[in-house]
Amino acid sequence: MAETLDGWKRSLYCGQLRAEHAEQNVTLFGWVARRRDLGQLIFTTLRDRDGLAQVVFDPETGAELHEKAKTIRPEFVLAVKGKVRLRPDGQTNPDMPTGEVEVVATELKILNQAQTTPIVIADEEDISEDIALKWRFLDLRRPVSQQILFKRHQAYQVIRRFLSDNGFIEVETPVLSKSTPEGARDYLVPSRIHAGRFFALPQSPQLYKQLLMIAGFDRYFQIVKCFRDEDLRADRQPEFTQIDIETSFLEMDSLLPIMEDLMADLIKQVMDVEIELPIPRLSFSEAMERYGSDKPDTRFGMELRDLSDLVADSEFGVFKDTIAGGGSVRAICAPAQFSRKQTDELTELVKVFGAKGLVSLKVEDEGLAGGVAKFLSDIEKRNIVARLEAKPGDMVFAVAGSNNVAFDSLGALRLQLGKQLELIDTNKQNLLWVLDFPLLEWNEEDQRYYAMHHPFTSPKTEDIPMLESDPGKVRANAYDMVWNGNEIGGGSIRIHNSELQSKMFRALGIGEDEARDKFGFLLDALSYGTPPHGGIAFGLDRIIMLLTGSESIREVIAFPKTTKAACLMTGSPSQVSEDQLDQLHIRLKDEKES
Repeated sequence: MAETLDGWKRSLYCGQLRAEHAEQNVTLFGWVARRRDLGQLIFTTLRDRDGLAQVVFDPETGAELHEKAKTIRPEFVLAVKGKVRLRPDGQTNPDMPTGEVEVVATELKILNQAQTTPIVIADEEDISEDIALKWRFLDLRRPVSQQILFKRHQAYQVIRRFLSDNGFIEVETPVLSKSTPEGARDYLVPSRIHAGRFFALPQSPQLYKQLLMIAGFDRYFQIVKCFRDEDLRADRQPEFTQIDIETSFLEMDSLLPIMEDLMADLIKQVMDVEIELPIPRLSFSEAMERYGSDKPDTRFGMELRDLSDLVADSEFGVFKDTIAGGGSVRAICAPAQFSRKQTDELTELVKVFGAKGLVSLKVEDEGLAGGVAKFLSDIEKRNIVARLEAKPGDMVFAVAGSNNVAFDSLGALRLQLGKQLELIDTNKQNLLWVLDFPLLEWNEEDQRYYAMHHPFTSPKTEDIPMLESDPGKVRANAYDMVWNGNEIGGGSIRIHNSELQSKMFRALGIGEDEARDKFGFLLDALSYGTPPHGGIAFGLDRIIMLLTGSESIREVIAFPKTTKAACLMTGSPSQVSEDQLDQLHIRLKDEKES
């Protein structure tokens, strides 16, 4: 039967015990991590959120207490009173911060018993993700899981303190909002009171934070939940957390250094790593040309090179025809050579990104060798080797195709080879800005433009005349922060007048009526004295993933969803009753209608 505390109060956490506490009487609470019954002595390792402490039950202290200790099992919840003593010589445990001492129990309360747990509560146990998520409340007892959430808590405090000290005020914005076009699919919430109408859960507080700037708050921030109904992967969740920031009267070159200071402070406080400031800046076009990605990992080289001018007249038809058709030939040089089987596997990788094939050339003392080498002249081979700064023993990989295909496929190949060849210095923390994104991107399927960031991003002043005549060439006042190949934040200077905002909507194919219906409140607000403003949103879950060296953001969220947007622990999403659906004026399709 479970006992009660009866006024017992904790002296300190288990993990706080040290040699300096020897001879003191303490009261500890926690879970049984391990138990060893040596006959005369019973040793129990007690665990709480701060660490482990060894407790000894000695029959000389009391026979009744010793008999009670025999009933203890793993994950029982205990309250223990006892005296701290130094462990005997040769019995200290250097692997435990509390390993110099132990507590000789004088009183014991079994606050609750536990069934045999479906997972072992130990860091060294390898638990499948599905099992861990099913039993997440037990998985969170593991010290490694708890330490991640402690670091997340620490990050919250650093962020709030830094932004508050720099004049930002925290303002909450609505969770029940208005469904708007663009971006990912909304999560919709049906209204019981307004039949047939829906709220949307916010994909971001974008409109609200702009309205706060119009309202005159000047510097805003919020650590906020956002929701997107999109296909998931390791760094996506249907509900996620943003550090949302907006400022007035700051241009990009004034805003970015503040954000650099924020990230440098966060990394210093949580990881004890110094970030050299200012961090580098790359234009979008330079990032794509050099790394094949708008979120480049700069911890290793192997940069892309354009070979188009070198092979435009090549006898190799694929190169020649691609360049003549407006495409390009680009390549990377890997400091290793690969077997036919390995190059076939790499070829399959680039095909996923639209490449029709992968040209593989070995670098030898005599020059380039490989199936395509016979179609290249000696001058072409020498020029390729020189441009790639290739050395004997290296391997050249080239892709011919449109720029987008070449960038995407070689960018992915570069990352794969960087990991495979262990070229990435995992101790490095490289941050950079990527700037000057295209304002719009063309969608072939829909035959229309979409906003690269969102429809409230301002174009470069000098590019505004092209917004109606040649929208694909317009650059945005937008910026992304990248950390070790992960986009951790993105933002822009916003459009702050209604005329330019209307032009932007027209470029996106959003008609006047639709714009008025969806964004009328914003268009009205823009006509009442809107200051120049801009901001950024950081993905907090992704930042915590990097701060803690985790593999997935699911590891850094207390109760995450799976890649199928389901909670294995609670069994959600779940069916609801007909009465609930009736109250919401909703009828489900039957299988025939589906």
